[in-house]
Amino acid sequence: MSGLFDTTLLDFRYYLVYLPLGILGLVRWACWLVRRAPAALYQPVKNDHFLPLGIVVPVYQEDPEIFARAIESWLANEVAEVVLVIDVTDKACQDIAARYPVTVVVTDVPGKRDALRKGWEACSADLVALVDSDTIWADNVAREVCKPFADPRIGGVGTRQNVYNPKGFLQRVNDMYLDYRYFDENAAQTVMGRAVSCLSGRTAVYRRELLLEISDDFMAETFLGVPCMSGDDKRLTTLILERGHLTYMQRSARVWSTFPGTLRIFLKQRLRWARNTWRSDLRALSRRWVWRHPFLAYTMIDKGVSSFTLLFSPFFMTWAIIRHDWFFVACLAGWWWVSRSMKILPHLVRKPSSFFLVPGFVLVSFMMAVVKLCALATIRKQRWLTRQVSVENGVVVRTAQPAGAEATV
Repeated sequence: MSGLFDTTLLDFRYYLVYLPLGILGLVRWACWLVRRAPAALYQPVKNDHFLPLGIVVPVYQEDPEIFARAIESWLANEVAEVVLVIDVTDKACQDIAARYPVTVVVTDVPGKRDALRKGWEACSADLVALVDSDTIWADNVAREVCKPFADPRIGGVGTRQNVYNPKGFLQRVNDMYLDYRYFDENAAQTVMGRAVSCLSGRTAVYRRELLLEISDDFMAETFLGVPCMSGDDKRLTTLILERGHLTYMQRSARVWSTFPGTLRIFLKQRLRWARNTWRSDLRALSRRWVWRHPFLAYTMIDKGVSSFTLLFSPFFMTWAIIRHDWFFVACLAGWWWVSRSMKILPHLVRKPSSFFLVPGFVLVSFMMAVVKLCALATIRKQRWLTRQVSVENGVVVRTAQPAGAEATV
């Protein structure tokens, strides 16, 4: 009997090393449930409210076929106007735009921010949708995004986004991430205070009068003395909230955008996004306005902390493999699969076959945690993925001349 007790005690001590992971797992699940419970209560606004809507699109070296299809989808929504701000070097997109009843503004200033500003200044509609040039709209987007603006406190409205025609593992994983975002974080932030942290630039709608009001602050953003080149959508959302207005996610308005299919571009894109998030959230948490939205502040803190805590799980998995503790390895791997499936259940309902991609989705999540830490370590660096621009000596400049360009700027 004594020998059995000693064996049981040894087994207990053997597994005691995994206790910190279990405690951390319980804490992280509790943090997720704080978001998931209100997210489950989300409902899009339903009314007949409508305001004239204009579209502003910065265009730079876009895929011609996608660009044409996107323009047609915007015009099919019968919007008041479409303003395309096209880089002077992009002759192909200028030729495509000439086929349609749109306003074209040709710009020789590098960078997306100035193009956005030129666009909303050229627009005249009450509401302005800032849209990426590869974003395709459903036929009811213009009607749906107007509805939350029935509340005069709403300053900006976001849409639900997915990957256009996803092919391959990384594009499908991106699609899973997007569903997770719009059925979890954004839905919870909408319910708990109508303060969405970022209205994604693929399609975000604002009151034009507010865009004109925040224009100077938007263009003059710096972080630790370096002018900010990317992160325009996060900055615009923050400036709207900072001035006491609210932001809303209208999930009934659906749009689709293209996403990278190669690992190198995927990682570079995520690194840029992570830097933008760190810069914006750290700045916001140091300001008084964000604490008027306690749930928003909570989600910002939670997102930052999770960048560190997420890496504990693969650490313990590695430790278990070194110890040849195959039972724990199997249990933890199974838990990753089941628990992550629960968290992305809305996506699995839409695409059940993605269940078999969950293990890969988990591994990419761990990779993204490393990327976020790298982003924090290089937070002052300003780079762009698709635009040949960078910050040099405090100024946004072109870093290369696109092949076949006729103008030198």
